[in-house]
Amino acid sequence: MATIKVKQIKSKIGYPKDQKATLQALGLRKISQVVEVEDTPSARGMIRKVHHLVTVVD
Repeated sequence: MATIKVKQIKSKIGYPKDQKATLQALGLRKISQVVEVEDTPSARGMIRKVHHLVTVVD
């Protein structure tokens, strides 16, 4: 299955608990950390939820 690379670009400090939990579920803990997640509708929904904290890289 295809994958998406997601990079955390902003700190989670000061954001709601559900957004912090979403970053944790994606596997992101540090700024500039890049993780590879499967391209599923649920993963896309998580990325959309925290779109202001992450970016999709090539």
